[in-house]
Amino acid sequence: MSKTVHRIIALISELKLSARQFDISIGTANGYILRMQKNNASVGSDVIERIIKEYPQVNLVWLITGKGEMFIKEQTKPKSRSKAEIENYIDERLKSQWSEEKKALLDEILKEISESKK
Repeated sequence: MSKTVHRIIALISELKLSARQFDISIGTANGYILRMQKNNASVGSDVIERIIKEYPQVNLVWLITGKGEMFIKEQTKPKSRSKAEIENYIDERLKSQWSEEKKALLDEILKEISESKK
């Protein structure tokens, strides 16, 4: 089973960087990745976090487990709404909220009337 450090080496190659450039880009000590590879050591979660922060296109699941693709495919952007659609949505929410407030106020008034008749 391949270790995370081996996938990082593959990533470095795919990014066409040297190990030193990669170490600098993620803020680790010079030679860190090569030292981890040489010792077949585990990479800490802090290093993985730095990689994902610096290279957000890297698939975290792939980096940790080796499953899936190395890079995240472009994701479709959510549909943007027109100004009119946004205004309609806000109006509907406000009407709904006002309706609930009116109903609560009416219930309160009816309760007070009922109590005053007793």
